[in-house]
Amino acid sequence: MAKSGKRQASPSALLEWFANPHPASDYEVEHIAGEFTSVCPKTGQPDFGTIRLIYVPDERCVELKSYKFYLQGYRERGIFYEDVTNVIAGDLVAVLEPRRLTLISEWTPRGGIRSVIRCEYKRGG
Repeated sequence: MAKSGKRQASPSALLEWFANPHPASDYEVEHIAGEFTSVCPKTGQPDFGTIRLIYVPDERCVELKSYKFYLQGYRERGIFYEDVTNVIAGDLVAVLEPRRLTLISEWTPRGGIRSVIRCEYKRGG
């Protein structure tokens, strides 16, 4: 993790992992972050959502404290729903190298419209 006053080369540098205790098993892990926030790059207003991570690990599992800090890094970042969903999914795939991963972002309504963005990755697919 970055020390005070130093910047990370990439937000994904915050993500840590631990060895999957059951790498021979195909099992699903689901983590739900219900207090995700970022900033709308067009209006500068905060966006509030839920990030749902569902993955089948191979050799690595995401370490939750580092994942929480990684997600908190978006609190002041101007980024569209579609972009943040794909960026988070891409960072997780790069770090974890899972068998399968789905990342779903569900956003609180704005202007009467509720948005849900789904990004899916399957190894070899």
